Amino acid sequence: MTPLHLNTPLLAHRALSSALDKQVWLKMDNLQPSGSFKLRGIGLMCQRAAAKGARHFVCPSGGNAGFSAAVAGVALGLQTTIVVPETTSETVRNAIRAIGVNLIVEGKVWDEANQRALALCEQAGTVYIPPFDHADIWDGHASLIDEVAGQLDFDVVVCSVGGGGLMSGIVQGLQRNDLKHVPVIAVETEGAASLHAAMQAGELVTLPAITTIANSLGARRVAQKALDLTREHDIRSVLVSDAQAVDACLKFADDMRALVEPACGATLAVAYQNLSVLHAFKKPLFVVCGGIGVDLDKLQAWKNQFQLV
Repeated sequence: MTPLHLNTPLLAHRALSSALDKQVWLKMDNLQPSGSFKLRGIGLMCQRAAAKGARHFVCPSGGNAGFSAAVAGVALGLQTTIVVPETTSETVRNAIRAIGVNLIVEGKVWDEANQRALALCEQAGTVYIPPFDHADIWDGHASLIDEVAGQLDFDVVVCSVGGGGLMSGIVQGLQRNDLKHVPVIAVETEGAASLHAAMQAGELVTLPAITTIANSLGARRVAQKALDLTREHDIRSVLVSDAQAVDACLKFADDMRALVEPACGATLAVAYQNLSVLHAFKKPLFVVCGGIGVDLDKLQAWKNQFQLV
């Protein structure tokens, strides 16, 4: 089966490489047809469900997962419904509607949108597409490492963590490409650090609230799989501030002429801030996860909010 996602470019960030005295590599998954890495896993899950007779996809998501499910549903020619909470911006809602899928706005938070989605899935032939917590999704995300393995010598992978789907896929990709020795730096913003909390507690922790501008990282509780992987793989948790994430978005826009969400800026901040967690490595691979919840106006507003110069 032909994947719905692209084999995205692998680029050197020459300015950061020079500044940090490292070989800094970027996996540009912001260039996926969905604007984010999520099409890898969600696309694969939708393809496998369609092959088993699915006729309708339902995905509860305030942003990138929903848009990726919409892109996959349209590509497969199947009815698709995206359920978003009221907090989803009108820009994202319009982007989902524009490609021809059904959009439902339900509830003040994702949990309420999720309940509506689950109710819709009681109909025959309807398949629930979760944002991050499913084996098919991790399998699809692992393709990111499949594309890099063998063509690049890297000694660490740096990625953002929300619900843990991307990180779980990256670890799976490392393991199936004989790269179990390569550590992962798992980056969260301080207001959405559910993996960090779980690693400290030794069990899943549900955050009382999400208090970050990087709302794409806003999972109050990570997938059990993500926590389990921290016990079998070298995963190093690091937190950055919203201001650091936004600053990285602005610098990346200047450097690479590309816009990314603060959720992606969190990963890039590890390099732009030259955080100590990176010092032991010489050939880091940064996953530029992208995101559709960004535009020039938002970047300017974030810059003003944090009084960045």
